[in-house]
Amino acid sequence: MIRTLLALSAFVVLSQGFTSNHANAADPSAGEWKTIFNGEDLSGWDGDSRLWSVRDGVIHGETTAENSANGNTFLIWEEEPVSDFELSLAFRCSTTNNSGIQYRSRHINPDEARNKWVVRGYQHEIRNENELPSVAGFIYDEGGKRGRMCLVGEKAVWTADGKELVETFLTADEFKKLFKLDDWNEVRIVAKGHRLQHYLNGTLILDCTDNHPEFARTEGVLALQLHAGKPMWVEFKDLKIRQAK
Repeated sequence: MIRTLLALSAFVVLSQGFTSNHANAADPSAGEWKTIFNGEDLSGWDGDSRLWSVRDGVIHGETTAENSANGNTFLIWEEEPVSDFELSLAFRCSTTNNSGIQYRSRHINPDEARNKWVVRGYQHEIRNENELPSVAGFIYDEGGKRGRMCLVGEKAVWTADGKELVETFLTADEFKKLFKLDDWNEVRIVAKGHRLQHYLNGTLILDCTDNHPEFARTEGVLALQLHAGKPMWVEFKDLKIRQAK
């Protein structure tokens, strides 16, 4: 009987450990959620007013042939820089071009950029695609040297020697079932120390530890992207953030 109980206890512990790595388990030690978009206007955010607005209670960014972006441009959250945090939001976008969610990023001096709202740093890629690897969710080094740092379905570690792929834990078929084409998708980004995790619709899709001695970022601004080039639109809602502990 004792051996049976011990075996069951071990199984529960192992199962809980797996869940913490591969599911949307909430951190009970995290802080209270703070809403960062009021659903009425862009108070607390700064961006190109030609391109960003509020429609039907959601943030709407759009470029057209007549009203284009001069380079990638961003709607920047004006409050405190983010460090260790959890961000939760929902997005949907057009089938043309792409967008992104910037975090721990650096606001570039307008004298050194193509417009006043340029940031560089970690980007959660946004696309209306469900085919691996060009899908919403991977980490892109916006304005940096590392490109696609970690793809959807990867657990990876970055060091001075480059990227080490530790594990691939999500298949193309699994992602296709997870992502909602032409609809709202829920995102959760968790950044704790050097570890970055992206969740999509309640499922972990990426786990990256950035230990690069020069390029790793531990603090910076939060922003939403409109991409230069072909006309596009993107929308965001239910934006909230809390401190991760």
